[in-house]
Amino acid sequence: MKKKILITIGIILAILVIGGGGLVYYVYHSVQKTADNMYDGKSVKPSKENTEKIKTQKPISILLLGVDERKGDVGRSDTMIVLTLNPQKNAMQMISIPRDTRTEIAGKGTMNKINAAYAYGGPKMSLATVNQFANLNLDQYIRINMEGLSDLVDAVGGVTVNNKLDWHDEGYYQKGYHYQKGNITLDTGKKALGYVRMRHLDPQGDFGRNQRQRDVIMAVINKAATIQSFSRYQEILAAIQNNIKTNLTFTDMKDIAMNYRECRNNTTDYEVAGTGGKIGGVYYLNVSEAERQKVHNMVINMEK
Repeated sequence: MKKKILITIGIILAILVIGGGGLVYYVYHSVQKTADNMYDGKSVKPSKENTEKIKTQKPISILLLGVDERKGDVGRSDTMIVLTLNPQKNAMQMISIPRDTRTEIAGKGTMNKINAAYAYGGPKMSLATVNQFANLNLDQYIRINMEGLSDLVDAVGGVTVNNKLDWHDEGYYQKGYHYQKGNITLDTGKKALGYVRMRHLDPQGDFGRNQRQRDVIMAVINKAATIQSFSRYQEILAAIQNNIKTNLTFTDMKDIAMNYRECRNNTTDYEVAGTGGKIGGVYYLNVSEAERQKVHNMVINMEK
């Protein structure tokens, strides 16, 4: 696992509150209204135990879902991250589960790509499937529409990331952009969206894309946490409200903002490993029982 100053994409955006404690203080009522609009109290009700963890500043784990939602289609969770925050260690851990991971879909009893769980049963089935996959007990989630990432980058005025590859977008996403190797500024949401979606030109495929997603999200969170972003708080809140749903209440998010925000200063990430191959002509990532146990152990140890 690599130590990073950056973060993770596709979702964590709702947790902007981790970095935005100052915003919560100065624009309390605007934040409360935004949180109320983000709240989803119908799909999954968190357990009293997990809710109490936030109140008592204990380590917590949340499932982040990045959904590529299309008109007339609920979409699939192409980004799935188990986020653990430990305020005692002032540390954050993000474990990415590749979308092509082959596993049993909880409640369906069929083997499929793990991202299909969202299409079948939304956040509830996604949580159940991830819990079954790694023997966890998650019941809190944050879901972001991937198209909303563009709005968030625009809202904070662009972000800077360290790009590991040099490529010209050849029309897969935003034709005409040149992403140079090294530190680059993604000054528009469209440019950021092209950056995080590219996988055809990356030798690491989805693994490389997931890393870029994590980097952009962390960059957005860090940028939103700066005093310079205070003048943009209305744009930031609008972008969050329009693109994010969660079963965390306003009180939960307020407690996280006040008591867990230092966790972002010590971040590690991990990508679930496996062996790629086709079954019936369909590509899957096959993950061993040992790797699933490793993911379980990483989460449990981070929560200690």
